[in-house]
This record gives sequence, C-alpha cells and structure tokens, in this order.
Amino acid sequence: MKRVIAILIMTLMLAGIVAADEEVLIDFDQLSADFTVTDPNIGDHQENQRTIVDFSGVAGSSFTDQERAMMKTSLAIKNWEIRLSSSSRTVVNQEYSLAKQARVREDAPESHFPGKYVLGVRIHFPVEMYHAWALIKPPFEIPAYQDKTSMSDDGTMTVADEDKGKGDMFTNIGVVKNVGVLKSLDMNVHGLNFPHKISVILKNANNEEQEVLLGHLQFDGWRKLHWDNPNYIFEVRNRDLRAYPLYPKSSPMVKLVGIRIYRDALHEGDDFIGYIKDISIVFDKAVLDVNRDIDDEEVWGILQKREEARRTAEMRRLGNIQVLRYLETQKMHHEDQDSAQQQQQQQP
Repeated sequence: MKRVIAILIMTLMLAGIVAADEEVLIDFDQLSADFTVTDPNIGDHQENQRTIVDFSGVAGSSFTDQERAMMKTSLAIKNWEIRLSSSSRTVVNQEYSLAKQARVREDAPESHFPGKYVLGVRIHFPVEMYHAWALIKPPFEIPAYQDKTSMSDDGTMTVADEDKGKGDMFTNIGVVKNVGVLKSLDMNVHGLNFPHKISVILKNANNEEQEVLLGHLQFDGWRKLHWDNPNYIFEVRNRDLRAYPLYPKSSPMVKLVGIRIYRDALHEGDDFIGYIKDISIVFDKAVLDVNRDIDDEEVWGILQKREEARRTAEMRRLGNIQVLRYLETQKMHHEDQDSAQQQQQQQP
C-alpha cells in the first residue's frame, strides 16, 4: 500500500499536477437564530443551537442554577460585533454600528440565494475626512478543536461518545482543517454602491494572522469577490518539497478572525450597509487522506490539550465579558416590545 501511494505521489510530481480542495469557511445561512432561550427577567432571546457555548463556568457563586442556565451565547448572526478603529469609536458611531440577521426574499432569482439567511451589517463611519475601518467579528474567538456539544432539557451541555476527540464542532462554521497552501478565496457579498473596500482576516494553527483584500464594494446586487494567492506555485517541480513529522504537526487549519471594511478619507462617511452570504477557500491539503492504522489523536490527545489551554483562557475572557453584560442587562430598564420597535425605527 505504501508503495502504491509513493508511486502515485511521484507520478503527480512528474506530471506537474497540483490538486486543490474547495470548502466553505463559513456560511451565515447556518447561523440563523433557531433556538429560544427563555429568561424570566429579560424575556426570550434567540440563539443558534449548533454553536451554543456555555460561559456559566466562570460566573461567581452568587448566581442561581436558573440564572446559570441563561448564561449561553452562540455564533448567531445577531451576536456578531462591530469594532471601529480607535479614531472612529465615538459613542454615536459605536451605537449605530451593529449586525443583524437578514433574509433574501423567496422569489429572488436562484443565483441570488432565495430564502437564505445572510449577515447584514450597518456601520456608522465618521463624516470627517480621515481614514477609518470597522472589523466585523464573531462574539468569541472560534475554537478550532472543540468537540461537538448538544444541550439537554435542563440546559447542560454534553458531548456524545461518537463526537469525543474529533474537535469538529466549528468545522465549516469558521474553521477548515488540513489546510496546506491557500490558493484562493471567494466571498458572496451584496453591495449597495459603496466605494469602501472589504477584506477577510484569517488565522492559522500558529496564531499567525493573514489579511486578504478582496477589493471594493461599489456595485449593486450580489457579486462573488475573488482573491488569488500571488505566491501560489502551480508547478510541482518548483516547490520546496520536504518531509515533515506527521503527528501532531499534521493538523494545520485556518479559521475566520473577522471581516474588515475600509473607508477612505476621500469617500463619504456616515452609514454603510452591506450583506454577506458566505466565504469559501481553495487550498492544497497539508496531508493526504489515508486510512492510518492508529488514531494518533485518540491515543495521545495532544491537539485537544493544546487547544484546551488556549480555549480555556479565551472562554474565561469571554465569560467575564458575557457575565458583565448579563448583569448589565438585568439592571437595565426593559420596555415592552412595541415601544422598543418604535424607538428602533426612530434611530437616525
């Protein structure tokens, strides 16, 4: 078997053929609010069931079990945050910069994603003549190796036996595994003739960030923005071929850090509106998909342990922020739904 694989690799090298895979990095249609969390103090709120994360573990001991059951968040579209550049982060600009769940009308053309949910963003840029940017980011750093969890009726999070050790809870929901060399990136975005530019920020297994600039948004309707890696080598003979230790070095990945909108000083400020459907990548595999005799990760669990330390620190930070937000929400005056809707409609 090993001889057959070696012959196949040599054949591809001699032929100068490079095969690449294409996978969805994130599809916002999968992040719709589909699960209701009931809070007796602030009422019901919607979350995305598949990506729910429990942060009650970092809360203090003064909370009741019922309150702890409410301490959950997810990658639901409404939870995504807008972070403005420091020079633009005024109270008004930050207040009017937010993400919302939007849905394409059912009778839209087939190529326009009819009935699909998309990420809608409103960014309130400064009107003064200076450069500004806004980062659209998830409510927490997306874990790369977290086991898939499910929530029981009492609100506790459990991991099924068949999902333990796989770490694929966020696969194709912000994370793609086994990524070697990135070849290209695509984003389906709905433009409204704004001259601003858009980019995607990625992070690899070494915590190195890469920003991919996709171009401007000065068009009307849906468009697939495309980026080709200028450093991608198509000819195998010209590549630097080396043999690396496989495990635990054989599980590289990329994950989404955020989406950045750039506003030039010469362009008009104030409100920006845009919609994003999905992001996909084309890449070379880091390791061939072969049936190995031993499941290394099941035996050693090195990747899980490394990610666990990083995830614990991130969850502690996330939990502290979410607990403070939860407490602040409890202290706020809550208007009835009709009054809240009227106030929202009156916002400039």
